[in-house]
Amino acid sequence: MRREGAPRRLTAGGTVWLWNVRHRHPDCRTVLSLRRAEHPHAQLRLVFRDAPGRVVAGFTTGSGEVAAVAGGHLNLNEPGVVRRFLDATGAHGLLPTAHGVREEDGRPLFDAVASTPEPHGTGPVRATASARARQDPEETA
Repeated sequence: MRREGAPRRLTAGGTVWLWNVRHRHPDCRTVLSLRRAEHPHAQLRLVFRDAPGRVVAGFTTGSGEVAAVAGGHLNLNEPGVVRRFLDATGAHGLLPTAHGVREEDGRPLFDAVASTPEPHGTGPVRATASARARQDPEETA
């Protein structure tokens, strides 16, 4: 069983990404962190906060879930969803390149990702547990 908050691997276009999802307090937010395996100190954090019409994981939802009352629901623990956010961050020039942590509001990207159907069989996507010997079937996109 995978340890809560432990980085997971996602291979996209020949680049290995490490990612995790955490729920943080006191201001109740869910954070998706992305970083390239070869640049561990360049990190992007997409932050999702409760707001009018917006919901983050909590008592009534599962861990890693974000939603909009007007429509759209995503589980940030699914590798396919993370891949879609990775593609959206690249399209918006938000991918981490420099040493340090960059925090961005994830809601504008949420709207784009939630309205895009999940691609099936569209390129080399592979997500694995940190230990390659123990691959969890839930982590394969």
